[in-house]
Amino acid sequence: MDLQTWLAFFAASCLIAVSPGSGAVLSMSHGLSFGVRKTGATILGLQLGLLLILLIAGAGVGSLLLASEVAFSVVKVLGACYLIYVGFNQWRAGDAPIAQGDAHEAAGTWQKRCLTGFLTNATNPKGIIFMVAVLPQFMTDTRPLWTQLLVMAATTVTVDVVVMHGYAFGASALRRLMRSARAVRAQNRVFGGLLMAVGAGLFFVKRGGQHA
Repeated sequence: MDLQTWLAFFAASCLIAVSPGSGAVLSMSHGLSFGVRKTGATILGLQLGLLLILLIAGAGVGSLLLASEVAFSVVKVLGACYLIYVGFNQWRAGDAPIAQGDAHEAAGTWQKRCLTGFLTNATNPKGIIFMVAVLPQFMTDTRPLWTQLLVMAATTVTVDVVVMHGYAFGASALRRLMRSARAVRAQNRVFGGLLMAVGAGLFFVKRGGQHA
């Protein structure tokens, strides 16, 4: 991949990362609830899911997935239901403020936060559609496929890690203002509602990226 092509892909990766989506909402939600350090596990999971999508799209499996109505619908429904489930759980979470000593218990294990991040990205059909549409624009048959995918994966993940940490850091900075029961309840309902809304929106995603 030459420098000009990489710069164009880097710009596209930045636009993808900063665009509001389920990953950004989840990073902000966990950053506000648990702080940046614990949200690192969530962001790790998001990157693993992103890498899976990149590999699927780069290997051509994504095109086959988009060509199959049944396969695409299964991924879409699973992704939508999972986000709605996560959002509903946060919506109905208690409104008691999280004490410092209870933060670890409330956050759950790092494996659980990582899995939540992974499933959030890995089951997002919008991500698959976008990658299948975007990756071929920056690839050439004059260079090995695996080296191009490696450069793209490293670029995308690096950019996304920085942006997701930015979202988490910004949300974490508000933690001191969100200690009251009323503020925690509002926080849970806002982010829970956003996650459920994003999940519901996935039901309307069609193959080819068109919406109903």
